Amino acid sequence: MSAIIQGEPVMHASGIIGAVSADRSNPYLVGVHTPMREELTIEDLPVTGTIPPAFDGRYLRMGPNPRTPNPARYHWFAGDGMIHGIRIENGRALWYRNRWIRSTAVSKALGEERVEGPRNAFDTVNTNVVHFAGKTLGLVEAGSTPVEIGETLKTLRYTDFGGTLHGSFTAHPHVDPLTGEMLGICYDVSRRRAIRYVVVTPEGRVRREVTIPTRHGPMIHDSAFTQRFAIILDLPVTFSLWAAVTGQAFPYRWRQSHSARVGLLPRESEVRDIIWCPIDPCYVFHAVNSYDAPDGSVILDVIVHDRMFSRIKAGPDSQRTGLERWIVDPAARKVERITLDPTPQEFPRPDERRLGQSYRYAYTMAMTGWFLGSGLYKHDLQEGTRQTHDFGPQRHPCEFMFVPAHSQAEEDEGWLIGFVIDTDARATDLVVLDARNFEGPPQASIHIPHIVPPGFHGNWVQEPSGHIVTSS
Repeated sequence: MSAIIQGEPVMHASGIIGAVSADRSNPYLVGVHTPMREELTIEDLPVTGTIPPAFDGRYLRMGPNPRTPNPARYHWFAGDGMIHGIRIENGRALWYRNRWIRSTAVSKALGEERVEGPRNAFDTVNTNVVHFAGKTLGLVEAGSTPVEIGETLKTLRYTDFGGTLHGSFTAHPHVDPLTGEMLGICYDVSRRRAIRYVVVTPEGRVRREVTIPTRHGPMIHDSAFTQRFAIILDLPVTFSLWAAVTGQAFPYRWRQSHSARVGLLPRESEVRDIIWCPIDPCYVFHAVNSYDAPDGSVILDVIVHDRMFSRIKAGPDSQRTGLERWIVDPAARKVERITLDPTPQEFPRPDERRLGQSYRYAYTMAMTGWFLGSGLYKHDLQEGTRQTHDFGPQRHPCEFMFVPAHSQAEEDEGWLIGFVIDTDARATDLVVLDARNFEGPPQASIHIPHIVPPGFHGNWVQEPSGHIVTSS
């Protein structure tokens, strides 16, 4: 049964929705990746198990959901942004919503007024959603300013942090739990001769910005930090003029001639003080964590791909990926690479109260083709062991994040939360796992009666204080 309330479909959990049809020549437009065609509000979702009483807030996840894709040129990273959210309170899932981010193109297609606020090179936002300085922010890299998102997922405005952000932002900032500042490395498709290290205060204003000259316009999705350094991953995926002039939606490709290097920028120093360390060609979407070792080296744990965007045009195309530890020696300017786990995996998350500090546990998505999840891993980096959570046949997890049980909780004392797609049922669950009973059954599953297409990053926003428990 469904009804229309305030112009949007409102459905009980028994409702069924359709999806956009697409050319099967593009794997990121079919199957679980088939874009949704409606904005829904589904109230009072059914729950199996018991939602922990500590959960009072919203789980938010961002991803691409193109309105009118061209299969021949569509790239997964370039689709119109859509945010999905579930509101949890008193053990109940009060609602699910999905909303397109109102870029200029989406607003025009929907017959709406253009959303206010400063833009940069473009305004499609489709990669991450965080809560910082009292505001929920949708993020993307390579050219757009962030977008502020309301309590019920309405696009409110674009923001440049009160005029203090001079250009693009990053899709993957990290909050230093010891200072409360948000740090990131930003790059811009329209300004390819440099990248920028940006520091945002807990009040939401840019305090520090360092311009760093580079060659070829590198794509830098993620970064990391220690208490001494901001870490820059300048690797051989760079701007491709060929891809741009041939109309490809995502103009970045593997460039073997681009010298791969890791940069250590002292956090309060200038560009002349960066320590550059060469490394064999590879690509990193995501760092797990990093910290300063007692001997003066830097420990950087990363998910490493042998190469990226070298063959197909629609999305990631590496042949090998795994979890590595990079030991960066700033005195010798060398990087030692140690394979911790060669199994294909992605979307790593630690307990982010430990960011920039030594830590023990990391959680990753076991990966199959087309960046699709096949299970979850829990890595004990102290013991060198790995546990696996198997969700069952034809059930595909997306990124899971760690939520501590309380402010003083131990590192793995809490829950893991994320979407799991059931291809047989054509449905999705928001699953809550007990991190200390990782291989056991879920503590709770909240049921959504349609497939939420695989996206990128999500976070839990706790009420009533409105601060994010962890941030990607």
